[in-house]
Amino acid sequence: MSLADFFTPIDLKKIAPKKGYYTSQLGNKIVHYSVDFPDLEEKTDIAIIGVMDDRNAVGNPGCSLGPDYIREKLYLLNEGAYNVKIADLGNIRAGEKVTDTYFAVKTVVSELIKKDIIPVILGGGQDLTYAQYMGYEDLEQKVDLVVIDSHFDLDEDDHGGSIETTSASYLNKIFLHEPNYLFNFSNLGYQTYFASQDSLRVMEKLYFDVHRLGELSGNVAVTEPAIRNASMISFDIGAIRAADAMGNANATPNGFYGEEACQLCRYAGFNDKLTSIGFYEFNPAFDSNGQTAWQLSQMIWYFIDGFYNRKRDFPLNPKSQYLIYKTSLTHEDQEVIFVKSKKSDRWWMQVPYPSAGSPNERFHLVPCSYADYKTATSGELPDLWWRTYQKLN
Repeated sequence: MSLADFFTPIDLKKIAPKKGYYTSQLGNKIVHYSVDFPDLEEKTDIAIIGVMDDRNAVGNPGCSLGPDYIREKLYLLNEGAYNVKIADLGNIRAGEKVTDTYFAVKTVVSELIKKDIIPVILGGGQDLTYAQYMGYEDLEQKVDLVVIDSHFDLDEDDHGGSIETTSASYLNKIFLHEPNYLFNFSNLGYQTYFASQDSLRVMEKLYFDVHRLGELSGNVAVTEPAIRNASMISFDIGAIRAADAMGNANATPNGFYGEEACQLCRYAGFNDKLTSIGFYEFNPAFDSNGQTAWQLSQMIWYFIDGFYNRKRDFPLNPKSQYLIYKTSLTHEDQEVIFVKSKKSDRWWMQVPYPSAGSPNERFHLVPCSYADYKTATSGELPDLWWRTYQKLN
C-alpha cells in the first residue's frame, strides 16, 4: 500500500489567494498534493499532514475542519533565510471507524520517520496523539513524549468499563499500552484547578515531569531542556489563553500567550531528537477573523525556522566540541557530570545506568539547564537527575 492511498488532495481553489502566491511565500515553496502526490524519494525534511477526524474530540465537534484553515494562513507566510524542503501530503479523512483513522495516522507517521521525514500533524482531536505515538511501535526505540496542555488527559470510566480513547483520556491508553516503550512523559502548562490530586500523584509516582503554567508564564526558556528531550510533541491549542486562540470550543481565559507558544515551537524545531509534532483541537467554528488559524500558522513557521537552524550538537561526537564539568555532592561520595556544547551553550547531564542497565552505554544523557548545574555545584542532587535515575532502574 502506498502512502498516497491514505490521503485526499488539497483544494487550492478554496485556500489560495486569487492572484496566487508571491515567490517568497510558503505556498510557492511547499510541494503540495493538489494534483500529484509528492515524490518523497526526493529530499524532504518535513511533511505536513491534515487529519480530518473529531469524533473523539470531547466537547469540540468541528475541529476536523481545521487543517485547511491553518494551511490557508501558513501558505501566506514568507520563507526564512533557508531553502525549505517541505511536502504537504494533503488530508487523511475520517475512516469508517475511528480506529481506521488511527491506523492511517500510525502507518503514515511510522513510514515518514523511517524515511527521516518529520510529520507535522494538523488535527483533529487530541486523541490523535495516541495514533501519533503508535507510529513509534515498530521503531524499536524508547519514546519521550511532551504534551503542551492545560489538562492531564487521564479521565477514566467511572463505571469500570474499558477506557475509551478520547481527547480527555488518551494518555491512559499510552501509559497502559503493552509493550511499554514510553520512557518519559512531560506536561508543560497544566493548570492546577484542572488537575485532580489523583492525577498529580500518578505523575509523581511515575517520576514524570509536569510543570504548572504559573512556573512557565513569562519564563518559557525553562521549558527548553524538557522540549529538547522529546521524541514527539502534542500541542493542544487549548493550552493558549482564549484571547490569543479562541478557535476552540474548550478555550479558557488563562494559558500561554501567543508569542510564548511560538517560542515553544521554535524550541521544538531546534530539538535534534524530535521526529514528530502534532497540533490539535483547533476549531474554525469558534475562530474570530481567522486569528487562531494565524496563531497556529505562525507557530508552525517558528517550528520550521527552528528546524532549519538546528545546531546538530547532541553529544558527544566530536568530543572537542564539548566541555565536561564534574561536581561533587555534599552528603554523598558521588559526582555529577555535566556536558556543555561549545556550539550552542546547551547543557546535558550524565545519569549512570544501574549495573543491570544498558550493555552498550555506561550513562544516559538527559538535557538539562544551567540551573541544574548550579544546584549540583552547591552540593545538592538535581531533581532531574534523581527522576531520570529512577526511570532507568
